[in-house]
Amino acid sequence: MIHVYPLGIYLSNRSRLWHPAAMHIIRRSAFTTVPWKNGGGITHEVAKAEGDGRLLWRLSLAEVASDGPFSLFPGLARILTVIEGAGMDLLSTAGKVVHPLPPLVPVHFTGDELLTGRLRAGPCLDFNLIYDPQRFDASAEVVSGERSMQRQSGTVIDGLLCLAGTVQCGEHVLDRHDFAFLEDGEDVKTVGGHAHALRLSLGAWACDPH
Repeated sequence: MIHVYPLGIYLSNRSRLWHPAAMHIIRRSAFTTVPWKNGGGITHEVAKAEGDGRLLWRLSLAEVASDGPFSLFPGLARILTVIEGAGMDLLSTAGKVVHPLPPLVPVHFTGDELLTGRLRAGPCLDFNLIYDPQRFDASAEVVSGERSMQRQSGTVIDGLLCLAGTVQCGEHVLDRHDFAFLEDGEDVKTVGGHAHALRLSLGAWACDPH
């Protein structure tokens, strides 16, 4: 059985797909705060799915206040986007910058890499999608200005994090750092030239090896 928190259980044993039946908004105040896997900081979980005792995917917001090692997630892939602050760089064990992380640029890397984060100019907030690349493919993009969007067909997750300005989801308005799982057929709009949002999508591979 697959558990999706805090949204409930969405797994169909036949389809092995999660999709909320309606627009589901998780307010920033409802995120679950947990320590980093390596104990070096805190993260705020939006939602996650677990199956057979292992993580399948997780959406989270992390506070990075100082330089230090990144947690390992063996066998998983990550997309990290710095959403506040001047950015940081991820260094290899040799001290080489292997993944520059400028603000508002989603960066893909694997959870197997031994990495140390080095802040560029003070603390950052970053948003993470961690997922099993054997089951899913994933993408992320920063949406700016006036845009109208709908849920992408065939996605397990199609969600939007409000970064600034007004994001209208049907009858609901997202405040800063609120997250919405998009519903089929529901229009989502970023309103005004100063609106920014982070859109994340997770799609299941056609042939799930599990």
